[in-house]
Amino acid sequence: MKVIERGTGTPRLAIVGGIHGDEPAGVRVVERLAESLAVGGTDGTVQLVTANEPAVEADERYTETDLNRTFPGDVTSDTYESALAARLVEVLAGADAVLALHTSHSAPPPFAIYSQLTDSVRRTVTGLPVEYAVDSSDLRGATLDSVVPHTVSLEAGRQGSDEAAEFGYEAARSFLCAHGVKTDEEPTFTEVKVAKGHEEVPKGGGEPHVYYSNFEEIPKGEVFARDDTHTHRVDEEGVVPILASEHGYEEIFGIYGSFRESIDPPATE
Repeated sequence: MKVIERGTGTPRLAIVGGIHGDEPAGVRVVERLAESLAVGGTDGTVQLVTANEPAVEADERYTETDLNRTFPGDVTSDTYESALAARLVEVLAGADAVLALHTSHSAPPPFAIYSQLTDSVRRTVTGLPVEYAVDSSDLRGATLDSVVPHTVSLEAGRQGSDEAAEFGYEAARSFLCAHGVKTDEEPTFTEVKVAKGHEEVPKGGGEPHVYYSNFEEIPKGEVFARDDTHTHRVDEEGVVPILASEHGYEEIFGIYGSFRESIDPPATE
C-alpha cells in the first residue's frame, strides 16, 4: 500500500485507487492528483492511496483473494489481502470522507455506491457528477464502503478505458470541492436517483447473455440474463439491473435493484 498526503488539518479526506489491481483508472487518478495537488494548497488533508500494489503491478484483480470482499480484514492473517484490508481500514480510520475508485466491464453510466447515508455521504454523492447512486446496505458487508464510515465507491466507467480515468479524475476533483478541501472551484450539488440493491443474480456455465443495461427497468415477465444453467426471468415490476455484465464477473450477471427516493443535496449553509 502506498499513501501520499497533501495538506494539513481538517477535514481529512481520502481517495483510494487500486483496490482491484486490474482497474488502472483509479491508480492513474491518484497519481495525477498527487502531482496536481502538490502545486496548489488544500484547506485540509488529502490522503491519496494506492491500495493493492502487488495486484496493480501484476495487472490482476487480486493476489490471493478479492480485497473488496475481505474488509475489515485481519492484520494477523497469512492471506495477503486480508492483512492488507485491516491495514487500509487503520489508515482510513477517522477520515471525514472517503472516495474509492472502481471501474467494471458493466455498461455506462458512471454511478456511486454507498452503504450508510451519513451527512458526509450525502455531500459526496450529490457533489459527484453522477445521475445515479446505489444503496448497497442489503448486499455484501465486506466491501470498503460497508465497513469504513463515510465511504462512497465510484464506478467511473468501463475497465481499462481512458474515459474512465478522465471521468474519475474530474469526479475526484468534485469530491474535494464538495467537502471544502479544494477551494479554487465552487462545488456543484445535484439531486441523485437511488437504486436499492436487493440480490446478486447468479451465473452458471456456458455462454452468458445479458439483455438489459444498468438502471433500465426490466418489464415483468422478461428475461434479464441467461446461460446454460440459469434463465433469470423477472417476476415483478420495477426491477432494474446494477453492474450488469456478461463477462465482468465469474459468479454473477449483476445485481437486481429498484428505484427508491432520490438523495437531495445538503442544506445550504
